[in-house]
Amino acid sequence: MTPPLPRTPAPHVERVLCVLAHPDDVDFGTAGTVATWTAAGTEVTYCVVTDGDAGGFDETPREQMPALRRAEQQAAAAAVGVSDVRFLGHPDGRLELTLDLRRDISRVIRQVRPQRVVTSSPERLWDRIGASHPDHMTVGESTLRAVYPDARNPFAFPELLADEGLAAWTVSEVWLGASPRADHAVDVTDVIDRKLAALRCHVTQVSHLPDLDRFVTGWMAETARGFGLPDGRLAEAFHVVHTA
Repeated sequence: MTPPLPRTPAPHVERVLCVLAHPDDVDFGTAGTVATWTAAGTEVTYCVVTDGDAGGFDETPREQMPALRRAEQQAAAAAVGVSDVRFLGHPDGRLELTLDLRRDISRVIRQVRPQRVVTSSPERLWDRIGASHPDHMTVGESTLRAVYPDARNPFAFPELLADEGLAAWTVSEVWLGASPRADHAVDVTDVIDRKLAALRCHVTQVSHLPDLDRFVTGWMAETARGFGLPDGRLAEAFHVVHTA
């Protein structure tokens, strides 16, 4: 008989992989939580599926945007203790659910061998539709398919093992951000300065927002209240799916 799945997240894991569509996605939704993990000794890797070349709010030439946004994401990662940042280079704004994308994410899962994967919810969040960019939902669904069954199945994408020596790997937990069924909150009040520092690194994306800090902390305070945290606390929320 198969034992029941856990009902709560593991208190500590050795490795986490965050798979997001664009540079800055991880920082808006997850950087505070990442800061708590790195402070506790967890190794965190970022896998950014696009270079964010369709983003920005100024007259920066399009051909310069990929390099700028990669540099911004690397600086933001450093602000919360992450040094391993990988870019897959898929086209921004044009992601589709393809076998190639599933294979590319499966490759990184097998390389990093994380116990926990963080990604975007594949479900639309109607209360905050800006969080449900089509690329976000595509990456969320692609990552879930990479977690199960692709990365754990030695017969899926056999070239990963035959040509690259990447053995199958089973992920135990997936944390979905911007989910309509969030069931777990992380209190990040004590690391909010690190999250905001990471967000400020994304100059091409946030320089037009004079009230960035108030905007971000406002919805984080609302999240905290929704999960019953005391007044004055700030939180990030996830739907935790046990996958092993």
